[in-house]
Amino acid sequence: MGWDQQFEDLLREYLPFLSDGEPLTPDTDLRDAGLDSLATVELLGSLEGAYDVRFVDEALNLETFATPATLWGTLTRMTEAAAAG
Repeated sequence: MGWDQQFEDLLREYLPFLSDGEPLTPDTDLRDAGLDSLATVELLGSLEGAYDVRFVDEALNLETFATPATLWGTLTRMTEAAAAG
């Protein structure tokens, strides 16, 4: 998996097509799982609040929100930068 439970719980809230018993894998296509543009904005706010980070403009693109792995990688970089700065 690689990410913490808080991340998975938050992400699942915005994936209406992913059933409770269905695993969230690193390469799950988030759009196919129901993450639309409005949900992406809401998820962004939830992640920033939960992890006390601010996504930089360069991270605000479709690729960042393509899969759990890419999103977690971006979030990890943001939290590390916040801790270092």
